[in-house]
Amino acid sequence: MGWLQSLLSPLKKFWLRLNSTQKKRRGIYILYEDVKSCPYEDVHVLWSILVESHSPSLPSKK
Repeated sequence: MGWLQSLLSPLKKFWLRLNSTQKKRRGIYILYEDVKSCPYEDVHVLWSILVESHSPSLPSKK
């Protein structure tokens, strides 16, 4: 029975790591609907700054 546990343990760790990565990836976008429905313009400006700071930058062509 020990061999089965030694086989499944790395798979379980991989599965848990994969799930936690997907949750982290959602990050700030969980709040998107709340921000979209907010009537204040400054909230929208702050949101756009936040989103731009988290977006991956494109490599520059030289």
